[in-house]
Amino acid sequence: MEYRQLGKSGLRVSVLCLGTMTFGGRGIFNKIGSTDVEGARRQVDLCLEAGVNLFDTADMYSAGVSEEILGQALEGRRDDVLIATKARMVVGNGPNDGGVSRYHLIRSCERSLRRLRTDHIDLYQLHEWDGATPLEEALETLDTLVRSGKVRYIGASNYSGWHLMKALAVSERHNYARFVSQQIYYSLQARDAEYELVPISIDQGLGILVWSPLAGGLLSGKYRRGQQGPEGSRHFGGWAEPPVHNEDKLYDTIEALVEVSKAHQVSAAQVALAYLLGRPGVTSLVIGARTEEQLSDNLAAANLKLTSEERQRLDQVSAPVLLYPYWHQAQNARERLTPADLTLLGPYIQ
Repeated sequence: MEYRQLGKSGLRVSVLCLGTMTFGGRGIFNKIGSTDVEGARRQVDLCLEAGVNLFDTADMYSAGVSEEILGQALEGRRDDVLIATKARMVVGNGPNDGGVSRYHLIRSCERSLRRLRTDHIDLYQLHEWDGATPLEEALETLDTLVRSGKVRYIGASNYSGWHLMKALAVSERHNYARFVSQQIYYSLQARDAEYELVPISIDQGLGILVWSPLAGGLLSGKYRRGQQGPEGSRHFGGWAEPPVHNEDKLYDTIEALVEVSKAHQVSAAQVALAYLLGRPGVTSLVIGARTEEQLSDNLAAANLKLTSEERQRLDQVSAPVLLYPYWHQAQNARERLTPADLTLLGPYIQ
């Protein structure tokens, strides 16, 4: 297992991270998975054996049950791993049961600590943008949690580029603890993050944690053009994330994945994960699985190396369309581009 530095922090995390959205199966999360405590312990065992040191959850997953199960599964080995969780989403019926207000964040953190059976959270992430709460309030609260020892590092998730830059500017202005990472959706199915979020991460020194790197299972190789998805899959069951805007491009990408996977005698899922691990700025992929077989297969992606020709083929079939102002920059700014700019524009100006 390879370990990479998380942004500008001194923390090293495994390139694969266990995501625990499948733990619990309460409410809408039953469409994703319903792993119980014993199943979670077996998944944790597999991850630890493979060298995984980061486990990711959120207070909203199965209404807190995911955190409870993870806390039980890690009992007796908490000091050997890193726990990441999140807060922001609505987790109750009260007017202050969502957002990033001081009230909600402190209460959410304390509840997460109890459910996780720990005295600190290694990475505490704002799960989503909150335009109603002043950033100064949210970031000062996170700074307080860091200084109190309840939280070690902080990160963002699902922010737009300008949201992220504004937050970093506020932290710098007030000397608050700074985001060390962002957790984002990024996959061969949709490389939208390359427009702004990946360049910002490289320019500002943020680690990238990728959620749903297999596009909710779409890139597993089980979904093929002209065929219905497998029974029991989240998309078959009506789970709408991530959305698919171009089915032809998706199936072209899947066909390329399957062909590359046959050359290596591995699953298409492993190829999709290995591709992302070679992308600029990516620190770790958050993987989750309904079964131990799926998890074992995904873990093997950490050791898969793709050739430059295979990467180029996957690049081309999944390439994002250059939106404005990027096509204009590719044409007229090519002599003054930074490494961050080139993560998106490089292939278009060669």
